[in-house]
Order: sequence, then structure tokens, then C-alpha cells
Amino acid sequence: MTRPPYFVPLPAALMLGLLLLLAPFRTHAAAFEDAQQQWLIGQRAQAMQTLEKALADDPNNARLRFSLAAMLLESGASARAEAMFKQLTEDFPDLADPHNNLAVIYAARGELDAAYLALERAVRLQPEHAQAQENLGDVLLQLAARAYGRAADLSKLPIARTKGDKTLQLLRALGNPQR
Repeated sequence: MTRPPYFVPLPAALMLGLLLLLAPFRTHAAAFEDAQQQWLIGQRAQAMQTLEKALADDPNNARLRFSLAAMLLESGASARAEAMFKQLTEDFPDLADPHNNLAVIYAARGELDAAYLALERAVRLQPEHAQAQENLGDVLLQLAARAYGRAADLSKLPIARTKGDKTLQLLRALGNPQR
């Protein structure tokens, strides 16, 4: 069998070195996939342990860190998830997802201004991020309802109260999964 003229066999030592160099990437991808599978079948604690173990070997892996933070958030450990998302925004400022998830945490606490800023950053980084766009719409509606409520309290004009009530009705309708 003749080799193509562009084929140059790699020395065995170089090939072994290359495989050893790439092994952690394959291992981390496998850890990520294992954790996702564990999560989906209900082995949540094991899924998070899988990610934590992989992160011990590769603490700067944004994908693993984000996945662990998302799992923590979904498990109710919002303080730890928030800290991880904040750190991700500092370490990887060009990623939109950590900003989006921080906004979810802020909005759940009623910190609408912080949620708005985080979502603005997310959609500026990734305008096609559908979930961030939707979350921004939700937060803007809540901010509008708050503003109408304040206007009604300050002005005593019925139109502001009417707009606020309609905005709240819209918010309730959007939040109702049976609409």
C-alpha cells in the first residue's frame, strides 16, 4: 500500500505525547456528558460530584463551571450558584449565559434593576440569545408595572393605575402556563 505524498508518519513518542496532551479534553468532555446523563436520570448529587471532580483537574473550564452553577441553581443552592455565575462573568466576560442566569437569580429576589442590567449585558454580548431576550421582556414588563404603580401613587391619576393594572394582568397571563 502506498502512502499519499502528504502523509508523514509521526514518531511513536510524539504520537503518545499528543494523545496524553489531548486526554484531559476527552476526559472532561466525558465528565460533562456523564454529569448531564446523571442529572437527567435523577442522580443530581452524583452529577454535581462528577463536575466538581472534573473541575478539580481543570478549574478554568468554563463549560464545566457553568454546568455546575446551573445545577446548583436548579437544586436550590442559589447563593453558591450566584457566586459561581459572578465569577464566570469576571473570568469570561464575553459569555452571555452567566449574565442571563444571574438575572434570573436577581429577578427571583425582586432585584429588577440588577436583573435588567445583567440581561442588557447578555443581549449585548449575544443578541440572538432567545432566552435572554425573553427574560429581558419579562423584566421590562415588571419594571413597567412598578413604574405605573409609582406614577399612580404620585399623581393620583386614574390612567396610571389603569395602565399598571393592565400591565399586571399581562404579567399574570404570561406567567400562567395554561394561558
